[in-house]
Amino acid sequence: MTTSTTFRPVIAIHGGAGTITRASITPAQQQAYRDALRDVLQGAQQKLAAGAPAEEVAVEAVRLLEECPLFNAGRGAVFTADATHEMDACVMRGRDLACGSLAGVSTVRNPVRAALALMEAGGPVFMIGEAAERFAQAQGCEMVARDWFSTEQRLTQLRTVQAAALASGREQVALDHTAQSQTQAAPLDERKKMGTVGAVVLDVHGQLAAATSTGGLTNKKPGRVGDSPVVGAGTYAKHGVVAVSCTGVGEAFIRGSAAHTVAARIELLGESVDQATAEVIHRVLPPLGGDGGLIAVGADGEVSLCFNSEGMYRGQIGIDGEALVAIYANEALAPA
Repeated sequence: MTTSTTFRPVIAIHGGAGTITRASITPAQQQAYRDALRDVLQGAQQKLAAGAPAEEVAVEAVRLLEECPLFNAGRGAVFTADATHEMDACVMRGRDLACGSLAGVSTVRNPVRAALALMEAGGPVFMIGEAAERFAQAQGCEMVARDWFSTEQRLTQLRTVQAAALASGREQVALDHTAQSQTQAAPLDERKKMGTVGAVVLDVHGQLAAATSTGGLTNKKPGRVGDSPVVGAGTYAKHGVVAVSCTGVGEAFIRGSAAHTVAARIELLGESVDQATAEVIHRVLPPLGGDGGLIAVGADGEVSLCFNSEGMYRGQIGIDGEALVAIYANEALAPA
């Protein structure tokens, strides 16, 4: 746990981790993802620079990611086996451990905003399904028709996975939201990508917050919930310690209490943010089948963007700096 009295306000984001398909895409297709990450960072930076609290900055970053159909959250969320959408989100504030989580919502335009509203209402901590949607509507969150989230690419992904399941005679799910094709390629293999978005923030007041949102798995069983909205698994923040948002095989991140374990190692063992995240991602989670990654920011502004897959959409920006982004495992953060 850091005792530093100095800190660097910063935002870090992720848009999912997975397998590289670098050889199958054009530079223009790759650049579209880099540009999207840059735009999200710059949009959230405005709130950071204006002095907004960490949770509001994190929610704005995730809201922008939900609005972008390139990522599996909000518009462009994956389809369940019943060709429906079920989205999950969580927000956690470090200074008082306040949090709000939603699961299985399908008419809330920005689930992360509803999670923030739940946190600000002071409880309950976690709501699901239709009751969560009624709460969100009562709080003034924008509601949309169920098909607002749908895109043709996500529907193609569902049909592809279901056809493969029928041919093999085994149930199958895919770890992200769009189908690979000659015209709609992505830098990470969308059939093998952990499709979650998230943000962690250290604000100008030295406060920490984390937010995470996801559409889940393509062809998942209706009602299945992963780690994203589970406090301590996919999302966690504690004052003076760290804020964490995860992306990966949700069941493993739940079993490993991934986000909280990072915080515990920093607070109780005195590890740095880099040390704690590396231990969890490279040693704790792999025996559990925990492919994926996480982003974390410590109380002094130390950022870790750690993953055990071949790539992760990621980026960070300071209060007055340039947006730096990356996709592949062997590349450093750089301007988009």
